[in-house]
Formats: sequence, structure tokens, C-alpha cells
Amino acid sequence: MEYKIREIERKDNQKVEDLIRGCLIEFGANHEGTAWADPDLGRFSEIYNSEGSKYWVAEDENGRIAGGVGIGPLTGVKDVCELQKMYCLPHARGTGVAHSLIKIALDYAKKYYVTCYLETMKNMTAAQKFYEKYGFQRTCNSLVKTEHFACDIHYVKELER
Repeated sequence: MEYKIREIERKDNQKVEDLIRGCLIEFGANHEGTAWADPDLGRFSEIYNSEGSKYWVAEDENGRIAGGVGIGPLTGVKDVCELQKMYCLPHARGTGVAHSLIKIALDYAKKYYVTCYLETMKNMTAAQKFYEKYGFQRTCNSLVKTEHFACDIHYVKELER
């Protein structure tokens, strides 16, 4: 299946929220301290619309959203962005769409930031291997205190310009 990667539009907000909630349920992360409780979960087109902040979706041939990823500033840390809310539906995993999404996100990030940070969970082992493939290094602690206190794995990557 072919996927078209494009910037999020208002019409995608609910579909992306549903995608993320489905993935969080799959990994037992449908609780406080994760993206599940994020008050901006259904407002991506509004949140990711300024310089240094974008969200992309992967749309299949039938117009269905199968994945997404965002880049946004890490509040309180200069020159650091966060790779945010990267999720793909089970049927899209292993198709290469996640590779396309992260490449677009990291290429965008290096225009504005020096370092990229992300948080994930211990049971998301495939995601951890994926991030490490892209040069993310595991760090012992979070760079800042975020609302995602249940995320127990943290990564950083120096962005090459």
C-alpha cells in the first residue's frame, strides 16, 4: 500500500485522536501521565501551526489516516524540540511509513533546533529499537518535567545541520 505524507488539516483532528487512543489502548497506556490525558489531543491542526511546530499524517490510498508524527518545542529548554505523538496503526507497521514520517519530522526539526528529545514507555520495545535506528540515545532522566510522567524511557538526538 502506498501512503501520502502531508501536513495535518483540521478535518484530520478527530481521526488522529482516534488513531492515538487506539494505539495507547493497545499498549495499556490509556491512563493519566500519557498522551491519553493530553488536553490538546484533538486539536493538532491548531497546535502544530507555528514556526518550529508541525504535525504530519500518513494517508493511505483510500484517504484513511494510518499514522502521524509531530515536532514541537520542548518548553523550558533552548534549541530542543520534541518528537511528539508518533503512532502508526498495526496494519501500517512494517510498511516503511514510519520511516517516511520520522525522516520528514527530523529534516524539519534540524531547521529550527539543535537537539531532539522524545519520551516513550518501557513496553514499547519495537518503538525503542526504531528510535535507536535513527540515532536517538537513551538518557537516564527526562530533560524537563512533562505531563507525560508515565513515560519511563527518554531519548535525545543531536540534529545534524
